[in-house]
Amino acid sequence: MEEKLMRKLSSGSLDFEAYFSDKAQGMKASEIRELLKLVEAGDVISLAGGLPAPETFPVETIKEIAAEVLTHHADKALQYGTTKGFTPLRLALADWMEKRYGIPTSKVEIMMVAGSQQALDLIGRVFINPGDIVVVEGPTYLAALNAFKYYDPEFLSIPMDDDGMMVDLLEEKLRKLNAEGKKIKFVYTVSTFQNPMGVTMSLDRRKRLIELAREYDFLIVEDSPYSELRYSGEPIPPIKHFDDEGRVMYLGTFSKILSPGMRLGWIAAHPHFIRKIEIAKQAVDLCANTLSQVIAWKYVADGHLDEHIPKIIEFYKPRRDAMLEALEEYMPEGVRWTKPDGGMFIWVTLPEGIDTKMMAEKAIRMGVAYVPGEAFFAHRDVKNTMRLNFTYVPEEKIHEGVKRLAEVIEQEMKALKG
Repeated sequence: MEEKLMRKLSSGSLDFEAYFSDKAQGMKASEIRELLKLVEAGDVISLAGGLPAPETFPVETIKEIAAEVLTHHADKALQYGTTKGFTPLRLALADWMEKRYGIPTSKVEIMMVAGSQQALDLIGRVFINPGDIVVVEGPTYLAALNAFKYYDPEFLSIPMDDDGMMVDLLEEKLRKLNAEGKKIKFVYTVSTFQNPMGVTMSLDRRKRLIELAREYDFLIVEDSPYSELRYSGEPIPPIKHFDDEGRVMYLGTFSKILSPGMRLGWIAAHPHFIRKIEIAKQAVDLCANTLSQVIAWKYVADGHLDEHIPKIIEFYKPRRDAMLEALEEYMPEGVRWTKPDGGMFIWVTLPEGIDTKMMAEKAIRMGVAYVPGEAFFAHRDVKNTMRLNFTYVPEEKIHEGVKRLAEVIEQEMKALKG
């Protein structure tokens, strides 16, 4: 529909494409967003998106807080704010992070952003020169690749296993680069319940990554949108907890623990880095949504966030368990998947030779959707993987969706054998 409309609008004499910048010419729509358009119609169970369940939104509490804010703080909530963010919220978050993660407030400054996705773009804007080497996980968060790609880095992809990024392989790469007189700019990692794999970087690897950052002089961008969604196992301190020099920029968000519609995230980093990111942000939107910030401040300061997180965990854990049970029950032999302790995703690996991107439309015709894994790799060199989400649909639909998906995979495996 959109393509037909564009052709109709472009049917005159004006060459619309000729006016775009070189960078705009290279932009591509998010493959996940495009896939979700196909899912909207028909009886399709979507295991594709990364959406929180609306049932977890604390609607009544937000109503009460919003009324209080508009009654007593409207002069601030409806006005422009500072670029760095609403100070009481920033202080409340700093205190929350110190108590929860052992990150001293004296060592970080916090800046509010319009979701941590904006933080990724600002970090690219401030830190990446064309040709800089940026290390990412293989696979990694697709939207981070898209954000950084705009600034023309060279991506170095480090494989993952059940303990996260294989830091020993990173160390080998760093030695080789050092011998060639090259260095990396930063490592980007979703350290806890990673998107898309769901795995968590081990404690030993976190500590070693910090040591390597000191030894080879690079920064770390620690993206942590899922760390509070733990259903089993013991919490591991964030990488930022071990950062004595200010090398780690920590990204947090309210999207998974309050509401994505608030469009609020934050960067916790050394004040020197925050100052430059703040200047970059002034060219983008001047300030994050002030009304959302004041509501979020009351939500954190009054203790609602700490009360709400266990409720989200209680809601999602049965869905995680349901997907793991369904995978065990229905998937044919030769299919592997991760078993995350938390987060929102499970990563499925099919036998070599199956292209999950080519298979996606067949799955949709069978009434189930997933995200092909290819887009999560910087060099798009892995074809036989997929990401499944378990937070959005209820348990019975998870079981049916996995069953349908298993049937599609079985057909593909038979066709592969000939």
